[in-house]
Amino acid sequence: MQPMRTLLFVPANRESMVEKALTIPADVIVLDLEDAVPPAEKEAARRRVRAAVESLSGAGRTVHVRVNALATGLTRDDLAAAIGPGLHGLLFPKVEAAADIRAVDVLIREQEMRNGVRPGTVMLVPMIESARAVLRCEEIAQASTRIGALALGGEDYATDLGVPRTDEGRELEYVRRVIVHVAAAYRLQALDGIYATLHDEAGLIADAAYARSIGFKGKYVIHPEQVGPVNQVFTPTEAELEAARRIVQAFDEAIAQGHGTVQVDGRMIDIPIATRARELIAYAEAIAASQSDSQRGG
Repeated sequence: MQPMRTLLFVPANRESMVEKALTIPADVIVLDLEDAVPPAEKEAARRRVRAAVESLSGAGRTVHVRVNALATGLTRDDLAAAIGPGLHGLLFPKVEAAADIRAVDVLIREQEMRNGVRPGTVMLVPMIESARAVLRCEEIAQASTRIGALALGGEDYATDLGVPRTDEGRELEYVRRVIVHVAAAYRLQALDGIYATLHDEAGLIADAAYARSIGFKGKYVIHPEQVGPVNQVFTPTEAELEAARRIVQAFDEAIAQGHGTVQVDGRMIDIPIATRARELIAYAEAIAASQSDSQRGG
């Protein structure tokens, strides 16, 4: 599993912001062709996005591009501009059915073949951001083998429900649970939506910590100052890792002695708990490896 703790939106039409993104330690840079780009700037953003992908990926950064939704009629042109060597993933907004995924999958494959990318290479991340998408989330998750994660679009989801989007996020309880359950069922990463209030580190950390506690593996962010706190929330602490190592060591010793359970720190440890401990250690190692690769690329 490639770590995607933080996914930073960067408007593709803002060259200065793209350059600054090189210095920001987000796991993924998401070059945006959709909401962050006004209609009059869409074409300019398209012209710049390929060079931005090449620059960022050449520096060892993982790069995604958020394209415009199928209903806009802009998706094909967005994909033609974005897809090329160095692009890791595509964020696909306003998905409402498996048919949307199948349609964009065909368009992606077409551009992969035209632009020198092995077909199937580019990962797809559908955004779940409407009531209809929630009801069809499982169908959406199964609609393409290139899907690697499911993402929450909280602002559009709240708008679709006709309720305010709050910092506390009570309006997102159901959709968050659906996304993490479907993602777990189909071995995908669940990625939480943005925390829109800027300069509120305590609120951001609380929101990210809650998302991690229910199964999200990362979170989209909209400002460089949000990257550090969210990275920290989604990174296992030394205390967590030390506890996990004790669990794995004690459990392996118990198994070698013919026992199926063992006590560690006053708690009974069995296979599911040992499995979670191993996964935590593996995830921490993946984060360390990813950071090392990024530093070498830069």
